[in-house]
Amino acid sequence: MKTLTPILLLFFTALLGYQCGNVASSSVQGTVIRGNIQNAAGLQAFFDKMLVNKANQVLDKADIGNDGQFELSFPEGLEPGMYRLRIGAKKINLVFDQNESLVKVDGDLNTIQSFDYQVEGSPSSQQYTEFMKGLVTQSINPNEIGGYVAQDGTSPMLGLAISYQILGRNAQFLNVLKTAQTKMSEAYPTSEYSNDFATFVAQTEATVAQQMASERIAVGQEAPDIRLPNPQGKEMALSELRGKVVLLDFWASWCGPCRRENPNVVRVYNKYKDRGFTVFSVSLDGLDSRTKARFSSEEQAQQQLESSRDRWVKAIEQDGLPWQYHVSDLKKWECAPAQEYGVRSIPRTFLIDRDGKIAAINLRGAEALEQELLKLL
Repeated sequence: MKTLTPILLLFFTALLGYQCGNVASSSVQGTVIRGNIQNAAGLQAFFDKMLVNKANQVLDKADIGNDGQFELSFPEGLEPGMYRLRIGAKKINLVFDQNESLVKVDGDLNTIQSFDYQVEGSPSSQQYTEFMKGLVTQSINPNEIGGYVAQDGTSPMLGLAISYQILGRNAQFLNVLKTAQTKMSEAYPTSEYSNDFATFVAQTEATVAQQMASERIAVGQEAPDIRLPNPQGKEMALSELRGKVVLLDFWASWCGPCRRENPNVVRVYNKYKDRGFTVFSVSLDGLDSRTKARFSSEEQAQQQLESSRDRWVKAIEQDGLPWQYHVSDLKKWECAPAQEYGVRSIPRTFLIDRDGKIAAINLRGAEALEQELLKLL
C-alpha cells in the first residue's frame, strides 16, 4: 500500500511530537482544546461527543474571540472516543485515544471542509485528518481503507472512526467493519463505543444477508429491460441491443472508483466493438427525494438537478466513453433500474449475452471483463 506510506510516516512523527509535547503541557489539568480559527470571529465553537448509531452529545461550547481563538477545558479529562468541533456549519472531527492533554486546532473557517487545518497533541486526530484529505484528493483509494484499518499503526478508535463515519452500512465493506469492531472489542471491552459498534455491525450483517437472500438478479436469468432517456432526452432501451454482447454498467460522475474503472471498459470496448460487443451505461447522477427536500424552493432543486446533469455529460466527455448508450433518470440512488437490478454500490456491472441473459456480474478490470467476454463472442 504505497499510497499510505506518507500517513504512516506522519503517525510516527505526530506520535514523537505528542510525546515531546507532554512536557510543555504538563501544567494542563485534564484535557484542554485550544483553537485558532481565522474568519470565525464572533461565532461559537461547540464540542460534541460523537456516538455510534445514537444522537451526538454536546459537551461544551465557547465564544470565539476577534482573533479567532477559543479554549475548551475538561478538568476530568476526556475518555477515548470520537469528538467533533462545530463552528457554524463547519465541522472538525477528532479522535482521542487516551491521555490527550493539550490539543491545538488551527485553521481557516473557509477551508475546513477540505480538511485544510492542523491538529496537534492528538496523533489519531492528525492521522484522521490526513487520511480524509487523501480520500478527497484521491491520493488514497477507498479500497485501501480495509488495509489501513487493520494495520498495527492504526489505533482501534481511529479504525472505528474511519470505518463507521466513511463506510457506514456499505455491504461491500462489511469485512472492514468486522475488523474494526474486533480491534475495538479487544482494546476497549467495556466501552460504550465497543458495545454500540458491535450492535451496528451485527445489524449491517443482518441487512446484507437479507439483501443477498432477496437478490433478484442472477447469472442465467434474463436481464430486465431498461428504458431511460439519454442526455438529449431520447429514450433508449437495453432491449434494442439484443443480438449483441452488452456490458450493463451502473456508474456516476461523482463515483471515484467508477471513474477509475472507465479506462478499462473503454479499452475492452475499442478492442471488441467490431465483434458485436457494446456498453449500456446507466448513470446514478441527479437528485434523490431526500436530497431534493433540503432545498428551500423547487427552483433551487431544479438548478441543482441541471448542474448534476451537466456533470454527468462532462464526465462522459472527460473519460472518453465512445458508445452511444448513456441513459439516466437523474434520481441518483432512487434510479428505478438500479433498484430493479439490486444495485446498492457502484460501479456495478452485468455482462449480458446475445440472447439477453445475464452471463456474469460485477466484473472489474480489463482482464476479467475480456476473459468472460471472449466466452460469449
